[in-house]
Amino acid sequence: MQTAYRTHTCGALKKAEIGKTVKICGWNQARRDHGGIIFIDLRDKYGLTQIVFDPKHTPDLYKEAEKLRREDVLQVSGKVRARPTGLENPKLITGEIEVLVDTLSIMSRSQTPPLEIEDRVEPSEDIRLKYRYLDLRRPKMQRNLLMRHNIIAAARDHFFKNGFMEIETPLLVKPTPEGARDYLVPSRVNPGTFYALPQSPQLYKQILMVAGCDRYFQVARCLRDEDLREDRQPEHTQFDLEMSFVSSEDVMAFVESLYHHIFKDVMGITLEKFPVLTYKESIARFGSDKPDMRFGLEVIDVTDIAKSSEFSVFKDAESIKCINPETELSRKDFDKYIEFVQKFGAKGMAWARVTKDGLDSSIVKYLSLEIQKKLLERTKAKPGSALMFVADKPKIVADALGRLRLQVAQDLNLIPEGIFKFAWVKDFPLFAYNEEEARWEPEHHMFTMPKQEFVKDFEKRPGEVIGDLYDVTLNGTELGSGSIRVTNPELQGRIMNFIGLSKDEAERKFGFLLHAYEYGAPVHGGMGLGVDRLVALMIGTKDIREVIAFPKNKNAQCPMDGCPSAADDKQLKDLHLKLEVKK
Repeated sequence: MQTAYRTHTCGALKKAEIGKTVKICGWNQARRDHGGIIFIDLRDKYGLTQIVFDPKHTPDLYKEAEKLRREDVLQVSGKVRARPTGLENPKLITGEIEVLVDTLSIMSRSQTPPLEIEDRVEPSEDIRLKYRYLDLRRPKMQRNLLMRHNIIAAARDHFFKNGFMEIETPLLVKPTPEGARDYLVPSRVNPGTFYALPQSPQLYKQILMVAGCDRYFQVARCLRDEDLREDRQPEHTQFDLEMSFVSSEDVMAFVESLYHHIFKDVMGITLEKFPVLTYKESIARFGSDKPDMRFGLEVIDVTDIAKSSEFSVFKDAESIKCINPETELSRKDFDKYIEFVQKFGAKGMAWARVTKDGLDSSIVKYLSLEIQKKLLERTKAKPGSALMFVADKPKIVADALGRLRLQVAQDLNLIPEGIFKFAWVKDFPLFAYNEEEARWEPEHHMFTMPKQEFVKDFEKRPGEVIGDLYDVTLNGTELGSGSIRVTNPELQGRIMNFIGLSKDEAERKFGFLLHAYEYGAPVHGGMGLGVDRLVALMIGTKDIREVIAFPKNKNAQCPMDGCPSAADDKQLKDLHLKLEVKK
């Protein structure tokens, strides 16, 4: 990679270059003085090269090298030579050579950095985000950014080869309810009005299908004003796609091929075919609609058996399910897990150890021998293992046991490293009942087509309605969500009316989409696939801040540049705004 300043990078020189005069540039990673000779590890994005200052060779440069500090930016030229026998470093690509320095140019001086520019020492999160430009110099972070780049490049390649057109959609859009809070942008030239930053390109990609674009994609920036966690940021990136004249199976087949291509191209991994589960099956087996299938420990329904017992907790419950960790657990373990499930709405957790003589627990006196026998047959539990029961309403049981399953697997080291298990989950409920507001609302979003058998009378049986919805998951994390869209304006109006949008409100918020449908809309569907989560999982973490160049902290702030920050009076005046901040 030759430029005016260098002939090679710091990761390029090998035995083949011995005897050549080269120029290299980089940062002073470390300086060592051994027997009157100074060695410096010169670092750039591509690697490390050992450079040597010998007072017998260049006495003036040797004196300059004594003053060099960590992270000074240097340009050196000199001859490549072999390292002395026994002093090679097999961990480095450049570990067989070194450069004897002839000339030195100090391109930039550095103060003592507030964090170590290496991977052995992990700085605090506050320091990392405040000095992100230093944190990003660390080899680990450079590898993460390169992985992200390679994944996006591989994805683009696959989209192009499959006839997709990359089209940008607006970043200043009409505020529309999509589930999270919008970030609002006041308009200077239209006083009192606001743009929103897009939570997703949802409506625009549907309009592109009406416009005849057939196959659209973009690497889209999406912004949502929501509470943060390790896999959620105010800004995230997704592979956004939409396809005309397709079924859900067509979209799923393409997306599966996309992930196969990415993993093969970037990591050399051949993925298995993705298993397909219905929403109902996923909840039943894993207590979750994003199942982690890297291990067993599946949820077992024992409602029919346990309700016939004399144990009042079981008799009065709507649903009784359990998991069977195939290991012995202590009373202290059980107490810990009881507290754990209570955090997720369960009243408690019953348990029983499995012995060669049957079940052993304080609840056994309420379970007849016949019931114990049936439980052991249903769970296939062997002596030396345990049964952990949750009894409650179906949703509480599923959620609490699904989370307990993951926690127990983590505690018992049941989750293998370096394994990638994808799954499809489809046939979600179209509507969910909001008990606080006593109304039905979309499970995903209101632009989803109901399965055909529910179109005629979905208003009469909303709890039964299944949408043409599909999610793709990886290792227990939702990577993307998609659906076949409603394209009939009359049906779309019915759905909007059912969830509480008046005709006037629907026209005000979504009229541009409804009117587009009046001019001939193809059947279409698509997905939004999380890029940040994908990259994080591929490098072995769930924390997406590790794969975003400039993330926000948990308070949605950037310690590096100090945003969000106050606007000055002139800016507010230009925007026709007056602030009244409530404490």
